[in-house]
Amino acid sequence: QLQLVESGGGLVQPGGSLRLSCAASGFTLNSYTVGWFRQAPGKEREGISCISRSGDDTDYADSVKGRFTISRDNAKNTAYLQMNSLKTTDTAVYYCAADSWLRCPHILSSAWTDYWGQGNQVTVSS
Repeated sequence: QLQLVESGGGLVQPGGSLRLSCAASGFTLNSYTVGWFRQAPGKEREGISCISRSGDDTDYADSVKGRFTISRDNAKNTAYLQMNSLKTTDTAVYYCAADSWLRCPHILSSAWTDYWGQGNQVTVSS
């Protein structure tokens, strides 16, 4: 089955850290640009970070720049989002996406990609 499988979300206190993983199943992730998105209750989906197929190019939304780091391990067919200094405003459902055509940062403004992950809840609360 061709899909992206996310893991790593949960509950964390403000100032804490989490790492999200996005593993490709049934296809080779190194042929795809990967993006991370989030959607908080009552808000539109926000593209927050992306990484090129090689991993050489990355981009971040201003809301997460300096706190989040995107990476990928093509040998493991997996992309990651390391989230540090988390704030309550980071609470959202986080999604990864992969596309064979769109490049970074254009993937962050696209409503359509080849694959989407199932979504992973991240809650930042004391």
